[in-house]
Amino acid sequence: MKGIIFTHFIQMVEEAHGIRTVDRIIELSDLPSGGSYTAVGTYDHTEIVKLVTNLSEETSTEVPELLRQFGKYLFGHLAKSYPQFVEGVGNPLDFLGRIEGYIHVEVRKLYPDAELPRFECRRNSPNELVMIYQSIRHFEDLCEGLIRGSLDHFGAKATIGRRQLDDEREEFLITLDA
Repeated sequence: MKGIIFTHFIQMVEEAHGIRTVDRIIELSDLPSGGSYTAVGTYDHTEIVKLVTNLSEETSTEVPELLRQFGKYLFGHLAKSYPQFVEGVGNPLDFLGRIEGYIHVEVRKLYPDAELPRFECRRNSPNELVMIYQSIRHFEDLCEGLIRGSLDHFGAKATIGRRQLDDEREEFLITLDA
């Protein structure tokens, strides 16, 4: 997993809970990296799992909720860092439909060793998108947070339904409010 994910997670925790909480969850996690991350580095995804689990214990917030919060936070920062991905896009469904065929292609140019989830998208109507998330890492809650972050970015409201398809795939049904 790319270090940019870790650096933004640490930044979010520091902003929300302070540097002492960051130090505490790193200490509790006993990480191979020692909790020292660079944006371009690559780290085992289990490190973020440990960090989130320990943050959950420290804050009495469920892991799925923390991952959704982080996804929303992360989307905002990625949109600022890579405005070319959101500029000229009309709405969040158009944006989400471009992830696999455009955004992930560009991410792989920047980070050739990035291990990205896969997305299959189907538009049911102008206001409804089916998005199938596939990953062995099971960051479905993070994905939902990123979706919610895109809705916020585009100033849209939507209903998000989720359905587990199998061990590696989850379906998101995103319906924009009229």
